[in-house]
Amino acid sequence: MSPRAVYRHITHTIRHAPEGGITYETFCAAFGCGAESGPHDEQEAAQDWALRHTGRTGHDLFRRVFTDHAKATRTE
Repeated sequence: MSPRAVYRHITHTIRHAPEGGITYETFCAAFGCGAESGPHDEQEAAQDWALRHTGRTGHDLFRRVFTDHAKATRTE
């Protein structure tokens, strides 16, 4: 007889982990530009970068990225 394994399903949830913070970044979406704000701890800093970039270049389309940290915990 071959060995048998028993698997137990454990339910988890995943939620924002405030201790990890949130990072804000803005990327210029104008064709061929490729400029980006870099990561910032404050949303306003990334937005200010975009406004300055618009003033210098006239580019007015941006992709905004908000990155958070999440923690998985057992629900049992």
